Amino acid sequence: MTDWNLPDQAIPRVRARALGFPLGKYRPGHYNAITDVTGVKVGHSTIIRGGGALQRGIGPVRTGVTAILPASGNAFTDRCVGGGFILNGAGEMSGLTQVMEWGLLETPILLTNTLAVGAVSDATVRYLVRQYPGIGDEEDVIIPVVGECDDSWLNDVAGRHVKEEHVVEAIQTAADGPVAEGSVGGGTGMITCDFKSGIGTASRKLPPVLGGYTLGVLVMSNFGYLNALRFTGYPVGEHLAPLFAHVPKRKKRYGSIIAVVATDTPLMPHQLNRLAKRAALGIGRVGSFAEHGSGEIILAFSTTNQVPRNSPKIIYRAKFLLDHRMDPLYEAVIECTEEAILNSMCMARPMDGVNDNHAAALPLTWVRDYLRHVRRPLHAPEPLDEP
Repeated sequence: MTDWNLPDQAIPRVRARALGFPLGKYRPGHYNAITDVTGVKVGHSTIIRGGGALQRGIGPVRTGVTAILPASGNAFTDRCVGGGFILNGAGEMSGLTQVMEWGLLETPILLTNTLAVGAVSDATVRYLVRQYPGIGDEEDVIIPVVGECDDSWLNDVAGRHVKEEHVVEAIQTAADGPVAEGSVGGGTGMITCDFKSGIGTASRKLPPVLGGYTLGVLVMSNFGYLNALRFTGYPVGEHLAPLFAHVPKRKKRYGSIIAVVATDTPLMPHQLNRLAKRAALGIGRVGSFAEHGSGEIILAFSTTNQVPRNSPKIIYRAKFLLDHRMDPLYEAVIECTEEAILNSMCMARPMDGVNDNHAAALPLTWVRDYLRHVRRPLHAPEPLDEP
């Protein structure tokens, strides 16, 4: 690893909550992960090879695939209600147009690098056709949902190293329970606010009086500038910047983030669209201002209202939460998104990539000590003098 004499690069990585500071008012689910939503599974395929100078088609390789399976992995036959929101569109999520038009999600969700979208989509089609041979004959064709971010600062992105076997590995290893975070799967080569990041996740469990629903978010985070970084509302980036001023940083390839929101709340497509919008507020809390070249794309789905692909019924009845009861979910998704991004950074280790480009790890001890210093109880304000 490049020796930049940086703080806290070798310490064990922990999730953001372990630093000891509150991250919202709602408690997390058991795993504090998107997999706390029953039926949702996550798997990764991580590709790390080589080092040194870029040799296109050879390496260095720092990339991969992350798969999210909704509805116990059977979204093709039992489609989830879905929606989404695009804050800034300098990015891509193939298949999102159909999700937002029909209000249905019918494939796994795959996350990878920008130039692998086609390969991952093709591999997903092959995988699903093997599982459901009637696709394109007795059944409709499918458009896989594939989201991307640009990992070219660390990865030989034009070398096209993501192959069908990596997509299959991510899908077939998808499981419930704890989710690997940081430099794994599609997040392997990602950077956030000039620190190494990648995949992050978080969840919230609403209290019984608010329905007891679970909401989870998973992000592939790759946006922002160091100076803009905020941690629990505090401008840590401004104070860290002098310590990392001598470290070369990417200049022209900033952006983006993909966020996936899952919930067991019974919601309709328009409600999921509204929920996805609020996730963008969570992205902003960490330091995004949705710059020109960045893509902030959010997909949301509910596992409760599932629409069967083949049903003899003409009328299908679904239940849904009333719109004016959505506010706790809006708060929860903002909290989840913020914490998921911070987890993607806190769990990522430093990494060298193409041409020895370096992504430092967020210095956790420094962040903890800084927050301990600034998070003091506020004194009551002095009364204002009357004019």
